[in-house]
Amino acid sequence: MDALSCAILPDSCSLCGSPLPRLSSVPICDVCWTEFPVQSGPSCARCGDTLAAPVLESSPASAALCRACRLAPPPFVRAVSYGLYQDRMKDAIHALKYGRLHTAARGLGRLLAKAIAQLAAEAPAEMLVIPIPLHRSKYTQRGFNQARSLAAHALGFLRKSHPEWRLTLASSTLMRLRATESQAGLTFRQRRFNVRGAFSVSDPAAVTAKHVLVIDDIFTTGATARAAAQALARAGAASVWVATLARARNMSPFRSGLFLDEGEDNIDLSPQGPGPVHGDPGLSGNSPDAGLEPATIYSSQDQPSF
Repeated sequence: MDALSCAILPDSCSLCGSPLPRLSSVPICDVCWTEFPVQSGPSCARCGDTLAAPVLESSPASAALCRACRLAPPPFVRAVSYGLYQDRMKDAIHALKYGRLHTAARGLGRLLAKAIAQLAAEAPAEMLVIPIPLHRSKYTQRGFNQARSLAAHALGFLRKSHPEWRLTLASSTLMRLRATESQAGLTFRQRRFNVRGAFSVSDPAAVTAKHVLVIDDIFTTGATARAAAQALARAGAASVWVATLARARNMSPFRSGLFLDEGEDNIDLSPQGPGPVHGDPGLSGNSPDAGLEPATIYSSQDQPSF
């Protein structure tokens, strides 16, 4: 039946273009599903960014942290991702967000569930799951929130694999107050200023003393994750954790030594932070990263929230 159906109604994989051997509501071939790049190797124990060298068991705990997290610990406990934002993963996320391939959310949600499962051994037994919200203008334009779709499917898989873990979807708890500029092509500092004050909690009582898991599709520099976690912490959340489907390779200037002349103690990475103590030039031409290459370069459709 599959062979006959495909002969009458041929279709091809949305990612690689190969003919599909059977009819499917998700036009992604089995081979492509096996080619999603998985994040591996030594990583920061806090934000999950790749570390340049493995951490020895005899090394101090601070050695397992990246430079950015040592300078200013983020307001979330830990961030995890399934894979890297490149190749098939990047293509699939684009198909979901911009190609309106909504049916791909289930398969991608299964991968997100694997990322979230990394937290099972240390995260609280009961958590609110809050997808990063879109501004109403962006939601109207796109017609759906990909973070919410991914979170809903991921929870479906986790209820089967971790039935003892009480994860409750609370998609209306966090609000985006203003339509921020796309994070694409912005430096770390510009991303931080871009999301300053962008989030608020609709009902603080709903998160007071609760543990929260924040969900999104892509983690880039962590500017949005910090801003969202800070808004939740201010509303009284007991702890905030972060899980994303993919992680962009971070070419942060904090890892390339571009800010070494400012001094580690003078740098504030928090979304509401005042900047270096010797003055905060903001985004003007006098900014420390003015004239530098953007932290990560994307095409016009690469608009990761984190």
